[in-house]
Amino acid sequence: MTIALTDPVALAQLLIRQPTVNPCDDQAIVALDDALRSLGFRTRRYKFENVDNLYARYGTEAPNFCFAGHTDVVPTGDLAQWSVDPFAAEIRGGTLYGRGAVDMKSSIAAFLAATARYLEHHEPKGSISFLITGDEEGPSLHGTRRFLPAVIADGEVLDHCIVGEPTSEDDLADIVKNGRRGSLNGVLRATGRQGHAAYPDKAANPVPKLLDALAKLRAMPLDEGSPGFQPSNLEITTIDVGNAAHNVIPGAATAKFNIRFNPKHKGDDLMARIRDLVEVDEGGVNVRAEMRVSGEAFYTDPGAFTDLVLAAVEAETGRRPKLATNGGTSDARFIKDYCPVTELGLKNDTAHKIDEHVAVDEIETLSRIYYRVLERYFQRS
Repeated sequence: MTIALTDPVALAQLLIRQPTVNPCDDQAIVALDDALRSLGFRTRRYKFENVDNLYARYGTEAPNFCFAGHTDVVPTGDLAQWSVDPFAAEIRGGTLYGRGAVDMKSSIAAFLAATARYLEHHEPKGSISFLITGDEEGPSLHGTRRFLPAVIADGEVLDHCIVGEPTSEDDLADIVKNGRRGSLNGVLRATGRQGHAAYPDKAANPVPKLLDALAKLRAMPLDEGSPGFQPSNLEITTIDVGNAAHNVIPGAATAKFNIRFNPKHKGDDLMARIRDLVEVDEGGVNVRAEMRVSGEAFYTDPGAFTDLVLAAVEAETGRRPKLATNGGTSDARFIKDYCPVTELGLKNDTAHKIDEHVAVDEIETLSRIYYRVLERYFQRS
């Protein structure tokens, strides 16, 4: 590899130039594998259903500090709306453009460069590892969810982890995530019997039963928040009947909903409550709920680990970031079962957008923050 491994911007360009739209042939993971091997890491690839995943470790002793990220990206959308080639990794006026520049190839590059710099000057009193998946932006079935248990089964132990998701809002590193809400997606299906609107006794209208079920859902008490978290919320996202006629009672109706829940709830418990509440079979109408939990809520208690990360940011930027738990889900929801985890990355304002971009100096600053995290972590060990 001809790129200097201590140069986070050049590394980000290398990764962005691999068009790893999920699902993909993940050449970005191939490039990372090569780079980490050249630094002395032992690497192992885990492939499930054509999804490539990479675990790499430098050192054999505890504690094992892990960086987690994903190389897959979302589709580009209409290429005609881009002002640049989304996979050319072009720099204009101090700004790097490309799909994955924010979410999250530049963060991976920043941590890789920080690690390379750290190893030039130090031998860690422990281990540094990378947990990189190619399936975070898609179904997330064959990435970290499946990959991490396989790594653990192979005898690896993670002691602490940072995920490089774009957590920052107004300024770089102003937010460190120490938790995320869980997410439950549900579909209510009401099945009745189609008929003429003038003869309701000869039909079974599913719409009123569906509306009753939705009213029960909306009235279902959740909570008023928990430490570090806002109250859980339920949102009805669509109601569909597909009936174009005024004089036809439909045979079926559906609605979709989403619940973002804090650690006061477990997904299985919520699903059981919902089924007890809304599932009925009466008046010729059957109402059933189909649900899936895409991630449980998690929370890393503020303490020595979060303090270390906050202090590293403050030492580099002069600003003390805030701990937060808002936003969507990330692969930290799987990692939290194995070790304390936080998230720290670039500003998220252009993630998934046309002309996704990040300032070059912010990639470099993030890399220096990660370097300070490594210094502080192994000084403490």
